[in-house]
Amino acid sequence: MKQQEIENTYTIEESQPLASGQRSDTMTINMGPQHPSTHGVLRLLLTIEGETVIKAIPDIGFLHTGIEKTAESKSYHQALVLTDRMDYLTPLNNNLAYSLSVERLLGIEDQINDKIKYTRVILAELQRIASHLVWLGTHALDLGAMSMFLYCFREREMILDVFELISGVRMMTSYICPGGLQADLPPQFEKTVRAFTSVFPARLQEYHDLLTNNQLWLERTKGISILSQEDALAYGATGPVLRGSGVVWDTRKVFPYSGYEQFDFDIPVGSNGDVYDRYLVRMLEMEQSLKIVNQALDGLPSGPYRVNDPKITPPPKWQITGSMEVHHFKLFTEGYRPPKGEVFVRTESPKGELAFYIVSDGSPKPYRMHVRGGSFANLQVLPRMIEGGFLADVVAGIGSIDIVLGEVDR
Repeated sequence: MKQQEIENTYTIEESQPLASGQRSDTMTINMGPQHPSTHGVLRLLLTIEGETVIKAIPDIGFLHTGIEKTAESKSYHQALVLTDRMDYLTPLNNNLAYSLSVERLLGIEDQINDKIKYTRVILAELQRIASHLVWLGTHALDLGAMSMFLYCFREREMILDVFELISGVRMMTSYICPGGLQADLPPQFEKTVRAFTSVFPARLQEYHDLLTNNQLWLERTKGISILSQEDALAYGATGPVLRGSGVVWDTRKVFPYSGYEQFDFDIPVGSNGDVYDRYLVRMLEMEQSLKIVNQALDGLPSGPYRVNDPKITPPPKWQITGSMEVHHFKLFTEGYRPPKGEVFVRTESPKGELAFYIVSDGSPKPYRMHVRGGSFANLQVLPRMIEGGFLADVVAGIGSIDIVLGEVDR
């Protein structure tokens, strides 16, 4: 985008006179990056004619995180904490994708036992529900359904209680790590998770009762910001945005990882590719995630919570005394050396396909790390959705793709 176009934030451009002698005016205005309905520091340059959006240009890059480049100056284990802060609403999904990539680099995939896999699946699906709850609450708030925001955060707090129980923190847990888990599951883990799974079906039905057949909700979402199946595929959309356009594609099914092939669940899809379909897909996904969590809890096996190799995972603190601490720390930090090579691992994040491409030069630090984030790819289709529609429907289009700018501005 030209600098002059960036700076020209509020101009009126008159078009040529129409045949009738009337004139048509267009106006270019800013929406964001401070606008609450842009769901983060997203800036949209909107050219409007009356109430109709003629052109939309997303302007990103306001966070300046540099996460990918920063990871190249950290050891593989240190870089884990950076992944929490990409899509900061799905830190455990980010941890999982990164850990699977590093484990493939190290060649230890076969050493990850079923207890680790099942625990990871439980946490990833709880995180998916928590992410969708934030989306639902904020999306509904954008369109005037204020109570939904409070209800959704009520249930999300129960999930964050689980994360706090296992890691001590509620969001940036770094609990899923290369080689396994940061700590063993506490005795109250299953009871705490089941406390949530027992009440959530009724709460999810409550959301449906409030919105799914609500006439006002239907008028704000049905036929709004339509994305065709062809455009969704051409622009590389993934996740609920792609499935909302009728494409049956879920990485958990197509390229199973962490034992997802052992669980029975369906892939919800839409038919029209509008805001309502993307809403309904996520609502049904929460139901399927709950189904996966219950299956994993019922079959959760026993076993160690991480690989027994001090070159990959540090031994528990209680096993280290005196000079052994220095020895084990040195062994862990210097022994963490994957062979030269590259890996590409894809996973299904709540926002879409989350993939890590890591290149190793044989040192304890990644030579190159690149992330394929769902939010970044899905944001490309926003102009396609909202151009030709009304200005009032722009917020519905933005909310329906569920972007997090931490994942966009890596």
